[in-house]
Amino acid sequence: MKIAFSTLGCPDFSWADIYSMAKDLSFDGIEIRGLGDDIFAVKAQPFTEEHLPETIKKLKELQIEIPCFSSGCCLKFADREKENLQEIEQYILLASRFRTPFIRILGDLEPQPKDDVDDETVLSSLMQMVPIAEQHGVTLLVETNGVYSDTARLKNLLDRIPSDAVAALWDIHHPYRYAGETPNETVQNLGAYIRYVHVKDSVVINGVTQYRMMGEGDLPIDEVIMALNSINYEGYITLEWVKRWASDLSDAGIVFPHYVNYISRYIEKKPEKSRLYDNKTKTGKYIWKKDTLIDLTFPQVLDRVVSEFPDQYAFRYTTTDYTRTYSEFRDDVDTFARSLIALGVKPGDHVAIWATNVPQWFITFWATTKIGAVLVTVNTAYKIHEAEYLLRQSDTHTLVMIDGYKDSDYVSIIRELCPELESAVAGEPLHTKRLPFLRNIITIDSKQKGCLTWDEAMAMAERVPLYEVYNRAYAIKVHDVCNMQYTSGTTGFPKGVMLTHYNVVNNGKTIGDCMDLSTADRMLIHVPMFHCFGMVLAMTAAVTHAVTMSPLPYFSPKKSLACINKEKITCCHGVPTMFIAMLENEDFSKTDFSYMRTGIMAGSPCPIKVMQDVVDKMNMNEITIVYGQTESSPGCTQSRADDPLEVRVNTVGRPLPGVECKIVDPKTGEDLPDNTDGEFVARGYNIMKGYYKMPEATAAVIDENGWLHTGDLARRDSNGNFKITGRIKDMIIRGGENIYPKEIEDFIYTHPKVKDVQVIGVPDKQYGEEIMACVILKDGESMTAEELKEYVRSHMAKHKTPRYVDFVTDFPMNAAGKILKYKMREAAVEKLKLNREKMVTA
Repeated sequence: MKIAFSTLGCPDFSWADIYSMAKDLSFDGIEIRGLGDDIFAVKAQPFTEEHLPETIKKLKELQIEIPCFSSGCCLKFADREKENLQEIEQYILLASRFRTPFIRILGDLEPQPKDDVDDETVLSSLMQMVPIAEQHGVTLLVETNGVYSDTARLKNLLDRIPSDAVAALWDIHHPYRYAGETPNETVQNLGAYIRYVHVKDSVVINGVTQYRMMGEGDLPIDEVIMALNSINYEGYITLEWVKRWASDLSDAGIVFPHYVNYISRYIEKKPEKSRLYDNKTKTGKYIWKKDTLIDLTFPQVLDRVVSEFPDQYAFRYTTTDYTRTYSEFRDDVDTFARSLIALGVKPGDHVAIWATNVPQWFITFWATTKIGAVLVTVNTAYKIHEAEYLLRQSDTHTLVMIDGYKDSDYVSIIRELCPELESAVAGEPLHTKRLPFLRNIITIDSKQKGCLTWDEAMAMAERVPLYEVYNRAYAIKVHDVCNMQYTSGTTGFPKGVMLTHYNVVNNGKTIGDCMDLSTADRMLIHVPMFHCFGMVLAMTAAVTHAVTMSPLPYFSPKKSLACINKEKITCCHGVPTMFIAMLENEDFSKTDFSYMRTGIMAGSPCPIKVMQDVVDKMNMNEITIVYGQTESSPGCTQSRADDPLEVRVNTVGRPLPGVECKIVDPKTGEDLPDNTDGEFVARGYNIMKGYYKMPEATAAVIDENGWLHTGDLARRDSNGNFKITGRIKDMIIRGGENIYPKEIEDFIYTHPKVKDVQVIGVPDKQYGEEIMACVILKDGESMTAEELKEYVRSHMAKHKTPRYVDFVTDFPMNAAGKILKYKMREAAVEKLKLNREKMVTA
């Protein structure tokens, strides 16, 4: 921010005295509100045609700006409309000569509201002035005085003017003193309309306002500066000392040096920027104190990261041409945000993204959340039935999509769902019978009838001024919904989980804290972004710590290993099957893991041996485990990077900051003691707002006390760490004995011939259920069912020995890498010709 003073404070000074004082006191600029006897600055000698070149030259030599010409025009008087227009036109012409960006005008006459003002009269005058201002590149600033001290009213006025050439001058004194607004409320109202700031201080004595030097009154200057920082304000903070109108006020020779000294604590030190923290090895920085929650929205997070680390790389793709610093990435986000507004996307509207981890996925997420809309993530494996359900159930307004992935042809699907595209005009609102809320489709890969290409959509940004994006951003509340993730839907239709800015920002932030993430880290992202694993545990954890991200559009062990080599990756997430695939890939031995440090293994139970191999062979000594589900944003517990390996191998860690976790009896809901199996329940900031349009389903999983019932079986040890032992629906009840599949899976995995294993329950007439082990053998290995049974029987209780063994080549999975045990049970029932009625589903 820069500092200036208004010439109102030095009415008796000559022009030479004014600019000399500005230079001596290190002011950046001088706001002109009359000189000497000429209150109409256009007529003052330094600004006459004869002296203008000399004045411009002098200010250039001194490196002093005139940021604003302050006119006396008051637009409330309809009978002065013509005179005001003439006066402002002269100011605009003068400002253009100095390249002065702003001219102050008044909507009301007095600082304190007295008589009412007709907004239509003010609007009429402004609309006549706009074309002249636009022609000369000057912005007219309506001051927050009189009735427009009520900044919500001023915003409503400004919203009606379709031009960037009109904005707001925030006089911090008047909204606070006369409208009772806090600085935060003013910023929430005006946002990016604030282009220039006046400051002065005062006290009220016996009902009378008396001006004081800065810091000697009772205006909350600290809050003002914080509010300005929250909108990334980098403009002028100008002292408006009204000596011309109140001769009893102290002279400029006293007041101006005091102001420079007072305001320098904010301008020079920039305390917000000094509050950076070192990672444990002091090789990188991060912004927010660990294990604390932050009261910020996604756009505020990105703005803060850009302000601290503008040149830090945000993205370095290795498979496509997209490399951006955080500052450059925000520019891309702002452009697409303007495009979405141009396409009619309003706060609260739903924007769906159906794509792999391409750059447009990230841009769409941040642009959507920046304008108060809701990003709906679409599973990349969806076919027509699932896609239609999601797009209809979510009331999607705008769809951004690639052409397809693997065996899902998105283009064909959308053509079938929306035959109206054949005659639709791209860029005009779409109306389709099967998807009644859908208005726009943006295709990333190709040109399709009735759809905008990505480049065409980006070009529409020119129709919307940037300030509109920031107006939208400042209106967002932290508890507004920002994202809808659809559950995997192992039974019935998927449910839309509504997550808020507060949910997701803080879950990602605290998860990154547990990993000691910082600017020193480089994260490989090959988990899918449509899932919380990618969106929260990877992207949000990374951005909240200014980490450099290297996404892959989709998982490929070969490309993942190549990225680790090229980008010197320090952090890598994955489900166990991803790590297994990398460990067994032919390029594994050629990969340099010396920079690797941490990551997350999650998504499904992790075999102990896989975790040990990842630590030993991939140098991921600080790898952690995260447990949770989509409904909890998703993390509830996490092991820490410095926890003993035994804790990280055998448990899912302890609760994340701000999250309560406990074990209850699934039937009675009563709390259970440590080392007792029961249902894992959680409560805290991270719990979803609910299922979209499904209040009964929401009530079924979140009880009256706010506890989310996960359906997972777990136990807590005496150190407060949790161990997941299975799903309530996965638990096998054999002859009255509770058997936990994960215990058997972990043991079978230790067999040297076994690559992977899943244990399920299948119907049995005698015992109710029996155990079945589905086994993938390592390449080149063979084994009999009896051999495996004997291996279990000789090491575990007899009733835990599988009755059935099925050797398979793979497991059914969803696109997020989650193994679908219910499909395995269905297949087993068919294969073994068992009684369907006794099937257990999950």
